[in-house]
Amino acid sequence: MTERPPKAPPIPPYPGLEVTADEIAWSGRFALQLVRFTYERFDGSRSAELVWELWRRGRGVAILPYDPVADAVVLIEQFRLPALAAGLVPVMTECPAGLLEQGEDPELAGRRELQEETGLVGRQFESIGQYMLMQGGCDETMHYFAAHVTLPESGPATHGLAQEGEDIRLRILPAADAFALLDANRIQNVTAAACLWWLRHHRERLRAAWR
Repeated sequence: MTERPPKAPPIPPYPGLEVTADEIAWSGRFALQLVRFTYERFDGSRSAELVWELWRRGRGVAILPYDPVADAVVLIEQFRLPALAAGLVPVMTECPAGLLEQGEDPELAGRRELQEETGLVGRQFESIGQYMLMQGGCDETMHYFAAHVTLPESGPATHGLAQEGEDIRLRILPAADAFALLDANRIQNVTAAACLWWLRHHRERLRAAWR
């Protein structure tokens, strides 16, 4: 086992939880924690002792850029090795997204990621919500926002940080076309799907408020 990296804090206390071992099995870019514990079951009895692998990714942010005048969204495409490993097409259609630094404000981080990954500047942001992606094995918690943008005049282009090996292509879609992809299950990551479902519900309100 390795020493505890900064991004793998101990498990916080919780009523009925007893942690008997908490170690770091891997401390690469993200830590992998091995936690041995019991907890109080709903009937008041003790659970069996469990050992869980906990992947510590921390907080992230994702942004759905929406142009209310054009009634269009700006999504991104990039190669994703885990998608290929899962048997899916590895070039995924996604929302711009990134991880937060320690203590960073989610909206400020979202503005940064939007500019880095699309070249766009959000005029207004509205919170969509805060959600866990893999509560069975990872602590990653995502903050979702919709951003009021104006479509780029030059059309689709590639973006991303060269030092991080990013190769990001814009995909600009009328909102109705994006919803059609959603209904056909051609949006295969939960973040983009959740944000588009939200936009479908709030679209007319945003078109009136953001004009």
